[in-house]
Amino acid sequence: KTLGDKGTEEQYLRLARYYESEEKFAAAGRNYARCHMHAKAMRLFLRCGEEEIESAIKIVKAARTSPERPMLVRMLHAYLLGEKDGKPKEPKFVYLLYMAIGDHQKASKTAVIIATQEQKIGGYRTAHDLLFETLNELRNNKIAVPNELMRTLTLLHSYIIVRKLVERKKHKDAARMLIRVCKNISKFPAHTVPILTSCVIECARGGLKKSAYEHAVKLMQPEYRPKILQKVRKSIEKMVRRPPTKEEEEEVSPCPFCHFKVPNSLLTCPQCKNDIPFCLITGRHMVPGDFSLCPSCNTTALHSEMSQLAEAGQPCYMCKK
Repeated sequence: KTLGDKGTEEQYLRLARYYESEEKFAAAGRNYARCHMHAKAMRLFLRCGEEEIESAIKIVKAARTSPERPMLVRMLHAYLLGEKDGKPKEPKFVYLLYMAIGDHQKASKTAVIIATQEQKIGGYRTAHDLLFETLNELRNNKIAVPNELMRTLTLLHSYIIVRKLVERKKHKDAARMLIRVCKNISKFPAHTVPILTSCVIECARGGLKKSAYEHAVKLMQPEYRPKILQKVRKSIEKMVRRPPTKEEEEEVSPCPFCHFKVPNSLLTCPQCKNDIPFCLITGRHMVPGDFSLCPSCNTTALHSEMSQLAEAGQPCYMCKK
Protein backbone atom coordinates (compact mmCIF):
# COMPACT_ATOMS: atom_id res chain seq x y z
CA LYS A 1 0.00 0.00 0.00
CA THR A 2 2.90 2.35 -0.67
CA LEU A 3 3.32 4.02 -4.05
CA GLY A 4 6.30 6.28 -3.47
CA ASP A 5 6.24 9.12 -5.98
CA LYS A 6 4.89 7.00 -8.85
CA GLY A 7 1.20 6.87 -8.03
CA THR A 8 -1.68 8.82 -9.52
CA GLU A 9 -3.79 11.25 -7.50
CA GLU A 10 -6.66 8.75 -7.58
CA GLN A 11 -4.41 6.03 -6.14
CA TYR A 12 -3.12 8.33 -3.38
CA LEU A 13 -6.70 9.27 -2.50
CA ARG A 14 -7.80 5.63 -2.21
CA LEU A 15 -4.76 4.89 -0.08
CA ALA A 16 -5.43 7.92 2.15
CA ARG A 17 -9.00 6.82 2.72
CA TYR A 18 -7.87 3.29 3.54
CA TYR A 19 -5.34 4.51 6.13
CA GLU A 20 -7.92 6.87 7.62
CA SER A 21 -10.40 4.00 8.00
CA GLU A 22 -7.68 2.06 9.82
CA GLU A 23 -7.04 5.11 12.05
CA LYS A 24 -3.47 5.37 10.77
CA PHE A 25 -3.74 9.13 10.64
CA ALA A 26 -0.13 10.03 9.86
CA ALA A 27 -0.02 7.76 6.79
CA ALA A 28 -3.44 9.03 5.74
CA GLY A 29 -2.30 12.63 6.11
CA ARG A 30 0.75 12.07 3.93
CA ASN A 31 -1.36 10.61 1.14
CA TYR A 32 -4.01 13.35 1.36
CA ALA A 33 -1.13 15.82 1.10
CA ARG A 34 -0.08 14.22 -2.19
CA CYS A 35 -3.60 14.94 -3.41
CA HIS A 36 -3.21 18.60 -2.37
CA MET A 37 -5.98 18.15 0.21
CA HIS A 38 -4.10 20.34 2.65
CA ALA A 39 -6.80 20.97 5.25
CA LYS A 40 -7.69 17.27 5.47
CA ALA A 41 -4.02 16.34 5.83
CA MET A 42 -3.48 19.03 8.48
CA ARG A 43 -6.38 17.83 10.64
CA LEU A 44 -5.14 14.25 10.54
CA PHE A 45 -1.58 15.21 11.43
CA LEU A 46 -2.83 17.21 14.39
CA ARG A 47 -4.75 14.17 15.62
CA CYS A 48 -1.37 12.44 15.98
CA GLY A 49 -0.11 14.88 18.63
CA GLU A 50 3.35 16.41 18.80
CA GLU A 51 5.03 13.63 16.84
CA GLU A 52 3.50 14.88 13.56
CA ILE A 53 3.61 18.64 14.14
CA GLU A 54 6.56 19.02 11.78
CA SER A 55 4.53 17.19 9.10
CA ALA A 56 1.75 19.73 9.68
CA ILE A 57 4.27 22.55 9.26
CA LYS A 58 5.35 21.01 5.94
CA ILE A 59 1.72 21.23 4.83
CA VAL A 60 1.83 24.98 5.46
CA LYS A 61 4.98 25.20 3.34
CA ALA A 62 3.45 23.09 0.56
CA ALA A 63 0.34 25.31 0.48
CA ARG A 64 2.38 28.47 -0.13
CA THR A 65 0.27 29.54 -3.16
CA SER A 66 -3.02 28.00 -2.02
CA PRO A 67 -5.95 30.21 -0.91
CA GLU A 68 -6.28 27.77 2.00
CA ARG A 69 -2.97 28.81 3.47
CA PRO A 70 -4.18 31.54 5.90
CA MET A 71 -6.74 29.10 7.29
CA LEU A 72 -4.10 26.38 7.65
CA VAL A 73 -1.79 28.76 9.50
CA ARG A 74 -4.58 29.81 11.88
CA MET A 75 -5.52 26.18 12.51
CA LEU A 76 -1.96 25.12 13.31
CA HIS A 77 -1.19 28.24 15.34
CA ALA A 78 -4.29 27.72 17.49
CA TYR A 79 -3.30 24.09 18.05
CA LEU A 80 0.25 25.05 19.06
CA LEU A 81 -1.04 27.64 21.53
CA GLY A 82 -3.40 25.05 23.04
CA GLU A 83 -6.52 27.10 22.37
CA LYS A 84 -8.74 24.00 22.21
CA ASP A 85 -7.16 21.53 24.63
CA GLY A 86 -5.55 24.05 27.00
CA LYS A 87 -2.12 22.46 26.43
CA PRO A 88 0.37 24.78 24.73
CA LYS A 89 2.95 22.85 22.72
CA GLU A 90 6.73 23.23 22.78
CA PRO A 91 7.81 26.76 21.70
CA LYS A 92 10.17 25.21 19.13
CA PHE A 93 7.12 24.29 17.01
CA VAL A 94 5.85 27.88 17.08
CA TYR A 95 9.33 28.94 15.97
CA LEU A 96 9.29 26.44 13.07
CA LEU A 97 5.85 27.66 12.00
CA TYR A 98 6.95 31.29 11.94
CA MET A 99 10.01 30.32 9.91
CA ALA A 100 7.85 28.33 7.50
CA ILE A 101 5.55 31.28 6.78
CA GLY A 102 8.43 33.74 6.61
CA ASP A 103 7.47 35.75 9.69
CA HIS A 104 11.09 36.23 10.68
CA GLN A 105 10.42 38.91 13.28
CA LYS A 106 8.16 36.64 15.33
CA ALA A 107 10.51 33.72 14.70
CA SER A 108 13.44 35.68 16.11
CA LYS A 109 11.48 36.66 19.24
CA THR A 110 10.44 33.04 19.76
CA ALA A 111 14.03 31.89 19.21
CA VAL A 112 15.24 34.19 22.00
CA ILE A 113 12.55 32.83 24.34
CA ILE A 114 13.55 29.23 23.57
CA ALA A 115 17.26 30.02 23.87
CA THR A 116 16.69 31.70 27.23
CA GLN A 117 14.89 28.59 28.48
CA GLU A 118 17.69 26.34 27.23
CA GLN A 119 20.31 28.63 28.76
CA LYS A 120 18.65 28.41 32.18
CA ILE A 121 18.93 24.60 32.21
CA GLY A 122 22.46 24.52 30.82
CA GLY A 123 21.64 23.80 27.17
CA TYR A 124 24.14 26.36 25.93
CA ARG A 125 25.04 24.71 22.62
CA THR A 126 21.36 24.11 21.75
CA ALA A 127 20.55 27.74 22.52
CA HIS A 128 23.59 28.97 20.59
CA ASP A 129 22.83 26.92 17.47
CA LEU A 130 19.16 27.98 17.39
CA LEU A 131 20.08 31.66 17.60
CA PHE A 132 22.79 31.24 14.99
CA GLU A 133 20.34 29.52 12.62
CA THR A 134 17.88 32.38 13.13
CA LEU A 135 20.61 34.97 12.60
CA ASN A 136 21.52 33.40 9.26
CA GLU A 137 17.88 33.28 8.17
CA LEU A 138 17.44 36.96 8.98
CA ARG A 139 20.61 37.93 7.14
CA ASN A 140 19.73 35.81 4.10
CA ASN A 141 16.42 37.66 3.90
CA LYS A 142 18.11 41.03 4.46
CA ILE A 143 16.22 41.62 7.71
CA ALA A 144 17.78 43.59 10.57
CA VAL A 145 18.92 41.36 13.43
CA PRO A 146 17.21 42.31 16.74
CA ASN A 147 19.62 43.55 19.40
CA GLU A 148 18.36 41.06 21.98
CA LEU A 149 19.05 38.12 19.69
CA MET A 150 22.55 39.37 18.91
CA ARG A 151 23.37 40.08 22.57
CA THR A 152 22.17 36.64 23.66
CA LEU A 153 24.13 34.88 20.91
CA THR A 154 27.26 36.91 21.72
CA LEU A 155 27.08 36.00 25.40
CA LEU A 156 26.55 32.30 24.67
CA HIS A 157 29.36 32.27 22.13
CA SER A 158 31.67 33.98 24.62
CA TYR A 159 31.08 31.13 27.05
CA ILE A 160 31.32 28.34 24.46
CA ILE A 161 34.72 29.45 23.13
CA VAL A 162 36.35 29.49 26.59
CA ARG A 163 37.31 25.81 26.43
CA LYS A 164 38.86 26.31 22.98
CA LEU A 165 40.88 29.27 24.22
CA VAL A 166 42.10 27.32 27.25
CA GLU A 167 43.14 24.41 25.01
CA ARG A 168 45.20 26.87 22.96
CA LYS A 169 46.67 28.29 26.19
CA LYS A 170 45.17 31.71 25.52
CA HIS A 171 44.37 32.18 29.20
CA LYS A 172 44.02 35.95 29.10
CA ASP A 173 41.42 35.78 26.32
CA ALA A 174 39.62 32.98 28.18
CA ALA A 175 39.62 35.10 31.33
CA ARG A 176 38.16 38.10 29.48
CA MET A 177 35.35 35.96 28.06
CA LEU A 178 34.56 34.55 31.50
CA ILE A 179 34.53 38.05 32.99
CA ARG A 180 32.00 39.00 30.28
CA VAL A 181 29.88 35.97 31.16
CA CYS A 182 30.12 36.61 34.91
CA LYS A 183 28.71 40.09 34.43
CA ASN A 184 25.57 38.23 33.33
CA ILE A 185 25.91 35.27 35.69
CA SER A 186 22.19 35.30 36.55
CA LYS A 187 21.57 34.03 33.01
CA PHE A 188 23.58 30.88 33.77
CA PRO A 189 21.82 29.60 36.92
CA ALA A 190 22.58 25.93 36.23
CA HIS A 191 26.35 26.47 36.42
CA THR A 192 26.88 29.63 38.48
CA VAL A 193 29.56 28.22 40.79
CA PRO A 194 31.53 26.32 38.10
CA ILE A 195 31.59 29.43 35.89
CA LEU A 196 32.73 31.70 38.73
CA THR A 197 35.36 29.12 39.68
CA SER A 198 36.62 28.90 36.09
CA CYS A 199 36.76 32.69 35.97
CA VAL A 200 38.95 32.81 39.09
CA ILE A 201 41.28 30.14 37.71
CA GLU A 202 41.64 31.65 34.24
CA CYS A 203 42.09 35.18 35.59
CA ALA A 204 44.89 33.88 37.80
CA ARG A 205 46.49 32.04 34.88
CA GLY A 206 46.17 35.11 32.66
CA GLY A 207 47.75 37.43 35.21
CA LEU A 208 44.51 39.28 35.99
CA LYS A 209 45.00 39.06 39.74
CA LYS A 210 42.53 41.74 40.75
CA SER A 211 39.76 40.19 38.65
CA ALA A 212 40.60 36.76 40.06
CA TYR A 213 40.29 38.22 43.58
CA GLU A 214 36.96 39.95 42.85
CA HIS A 215 35.37 36.76 41.54
CA ALA A 216 36.87 34.71 44.37
CA VAL A 217 35.11 37.06 46.81
CA LYS A 218 31.82 36.37 45.03
CA LEU A 219 32.42 32.64 45.45
CA MET A 220 32.79 33.12 49.21
CA GLN A 221 29.16 34.20 49.48
CA PRO A 222 27.16 31.77 51.67
CA GLU A 223 25.00 30.49 48.80
CA TYR A 224 28.06 29.61 46.68
CA ARG A 225 30.79 28.61 49.12
CA PRO A 226 29.52 25.08 49.98
CA LYS A 227 29.32 24.25 46.26
CA ILE A 228 32.97 25.01 45.46
CA LEU A 229 34.95 21.91 44.51
CA GLN A 230 37.11 20.74 47.40
CA LYS A 231 40.28 20.61 45.28
CA VAL A 232 40.19 24.37 44.56
CA ARG A 233 38.48 25.69 47.69
CA LYS A 234 41.66 26.20 49.74
CA SER A 235 43.44 28.09 46.98
CA ILE A 236 40.41 30.35 46.48
CA GLU A 237 40.15 31.01 50.22
CA LYS A 238 43.85 31.85 50.28
CA MET A 239 43.38 34.25 47.36
CA VAL A 240 40.60 36.10 49.19
CA ARG A 241 42.87 36.69 52.21
CA ARG A 242 45.49 38.44 50.05
CA PRO A 243 43.82 41.13 47.93
CA PRO A 244 46.03 42.55 45.17
CA THR A 245 46.54 46.29 44.99
CA LYS A 246 46.37 46.72 41.21
CA GLU A 247 45.89 44.99 37.89
CA GLU A 248 47.41 45.67 34.50
CA GLU A 249 45.20 47.62 32.11
CA GLU A 250 43.53 45.64 29.34
CA GLU A 251 45.14 46.02 25.93
CA VAL A 252 43.34 48.37 23.56
CA SER A 253 42.88 48.43 19.80
CA PRO A 254 41.13 50.84 17.40
CA CYS A 255 37.38 50.86 16.88
CA PRO A 256 36.73 49.97 13.21
CA PHE A 257 34.23 52.85 12.96
CA CYS A 258 36.00 55.82 14.57
CA HIS A 259 39.48 54.43 15.45
CA PHE A 260 39.09 55.34 19.12
CA LYS A 261 41.21 53.03 21.30
CA VAL A 262 38.85 50.50 22.88
CA PRO A 263 39.69 47.69 25.36
CA ASN A 264 39.94 44.47 23.35
CA SER A 265 37.03 42.70 25.03
CA LEU A 266 34.65 45.69 24.94
CA LEU A 267 32.06 45.38 22.15
CA THR A 268 30.58 48.88 22.28
CA CYS A 269 32.75 51.87 21.42
CA PRO A 270 32.58 54.48 24.22
CA GLN A 271 33.37 57.22 21.69
CA CYS A 272 31.03 56.63 18.72
CA LYS A 273 28.60 54.31 20.62
CA ASN A 274 28.55 51.76 17.80
CA ASP A 275 28.27 48.06 18.56
CA ILE A 276 31.49 46.50 17.27
CA PRO A 277 31.41 43.04 15.62
CA PHE A 278 33.27 40.41 17.61
CA CYS A 279 35.84 37.85 16.53
CA LEU A 280 34.32 34.37 16.53
CA ILE A 281 37.63 32.84 17.68
CA THR A 282 38.74 35.13 20.52
CA GLY A 283 35.59 37.10 21.41
CA ARG A 284 37.58 40.33 21.07
CA HIS A 285 36.21 43.22 19.05
CA MET A 286 37.18 43.48 15.39
CA VAL A 287 39.87 45.95 14.33
CA PRO A 288 40.71 47.64 11.03
CA GLY A 289 43.34 45.89 8.95
CA ASP A 290 42.86 42.45 10.56
CA PHE A 291 39.46 41.54 9.16
CA SER A 292 38.17 38.26 7.72
CA LEU A 293 35.00 36.21 7.44
CA CYS A 294 34.40 32.51 7.87
CA PRO A 295 33.93 31.24 4.28
CA SER A 296 31.06 28.99 5.42
CA CYS A 297 28.96 31.23 7.68
CA ASN A 298 30.31 34.76 7.00
CA THR A 299 30.87 35.44 10.70
CA THR A 300 33.59 37.98 11.47
CA ALA A 301 37.00 36.88 12.71
CA LEU A 302 40.37 38.53 13.14
CA HIS A 303 42.37 37.45 10.08
CA SER A 304 45.45 36.69 12.16
CA GLU A 305 43.40 34.33 14.34
CA MET A 306 41.53 32.75 11.42
CA SER A 307 44.85 31.97 9.73
CA GLN A 308 46.06 30.15 12.85
CA LEU A 309 42.83 28.20 13.06
CA ALA A 310 43.04 27.19 9.40
CA GLU A 311 46.68 26.12 9.76
CA ALA A 312 45.71 23.93 12.72
CA GLY A 313 42.93 22.34 10.64
CA GLN A 314 40.26 23.33 13.16
CA PRO A 315 36.65 24.11 12.17
CA CYS A 316 34.92 27.45 12.67
CA TYR A 317 33.88 27.97 16.29
CA MET A 318 30.54 29.39 15.13
CA CYS A 319 29.25 27.07 12.39
CA LYS A 320 31.57 24.09 13.09
CA LYS A 321 32.50 23.80 9.39
